[in-house]
Amino acid sequence: MATTAPATQRFLELDALRGFAVMGILAMNIMAFAMPEMAYMSPAIYGGTDTPDLIAWIASFILVDGKMRGLFSLLFGASMMLIIASAEAKGQNPGKIHYSRMFWLALFGLLHFFFIWWGDILFLYALIGSLAFLFRNMQPGKLIKWAVGIYIIGCVLLSLGIGTMIFLQMAATAPDAPEAMITEYNKMTAEWSPAAIAEEIAVHTGSYVDIVSKKFAEDWHMPFVNPLMLIFETLPLMMIGMAFLKNGFLLGQAEPAHYRKWAIWGLALGALIYAALGYVVYASDFDAVFALNASVAWSMLPRLLMTIGYAALFILLIKKYAGSGLIQRVAAAGRAAFTNYLGTSIVMTTIFYGYGLGLYGSVGRWELYLFVLGMWALMLLWSKPWLENFRYGPLEWLWRSLARGSFQPMRMTPS
Repeated sequence: MATTAPATQRFLELDALRGFAVMGILAMNIMAFAMPEMAYMSPAIYGGTDTPDLIAWIASFILVDGKMRGLFSLLFGASMMLIIASAEAKGQNPGKIHYSRMFWLALFGLLHFFFIWWGDILFLYALIGSLAFLFRNMQPGKLIKWAVGIYIIGCVLLSLGIGTMIFLQMAATAPDAPEAMITEYNKMTAEWSPAAIAEEIAVHTGSYVDIVSKKFAEDWHMPFVNPLMLIFETLPLMMIGMAFLKNGFLLGQAEPAHYRKWAIWGLALGALIYAALGYVVYASDFDAVFALNASVAWSMLPRLLMTIGYAALFILLIKKYAGSGLIQRVAAAGRAAFTNYLGTSIVMTTIFYGYGLGLYGSVGRWELYLFVLGMWALMLLWSKPWLENFRYGPLEWLWRSLARGSFQPMRMTPS
């Protein structure tokens, strides 16, 4: 199944997969755009547990949470291999081009975090992508073995690290709990106390200057801490993406039965485990400590299964409906994924933050998906017409020009 695809060729499978990923990411990020951060983990803290909101939470937890980001990470690794192959084919230095791209991506990420939205992943991808480059010459089988090994280490470390919160909770709520233990527990839970939630709402319904000032004053370390938390997930996924590009999996070159196997078993088994984790959280009355462990640590292995399962399912759909207008539009959205990702942040923060419409914290969880549908429609409507006239999305062109140190041709040359 090894591929010798031309380095400069565009692949519908990759473009459309990237389109599905950038659209799917919004289905989970919408809560972080519109509600306090802990609403992402527990509907009891914010977002409501009425039946429609509860259905929205469990559906997003089982079907979306982390999977589209995982797919995006796979595709980042695959795209990195294409850039390397293209540079080598042109006799250029692949390392110089790659690290130039990562430098500018990191800068975009910091600007995104500080001046637009706190949930940035670009800076994370730039740092982890710089490490992933070191594995570029590995054969697909070895890449996958290393990736799975690193991923399992991450599962263990995260489960042990975040699992200490459960033991702290048990010890602090015991009848004879030491005062120091209670103080430490109260300090931990203060992050999702009603006062903290109210403060978070007040900040995001305030002025643009207030929001940015808080990031520089209190949250400046977040872009640098997140890679430490997510390296054991993001790096392996990029490596698997590199391997799947090399062996042709992401290019649709495997046998259909192979994709069906992964789509059925990866999604079914992963969703079953996720459903069990969701029940644990529900049975705990949406206790924040259990919800954090379930969302971040305990779900890592089923998240990997479902990420690959989604990739397989989408490839089957892309191959079957390759000529359809919808797949063509999704692929266009994927070709302009960078612009769509940052554009989504601009649109959603303008809708929900105080300097825009000020809807932060006032829209129910299930109603938020109406905004998701609207943004999906916008992505699908603008991307294809734009790329019929221009080679790249606006921010793709800017990134490419900065990374190469010269303005790249933008307008399409007539046939």
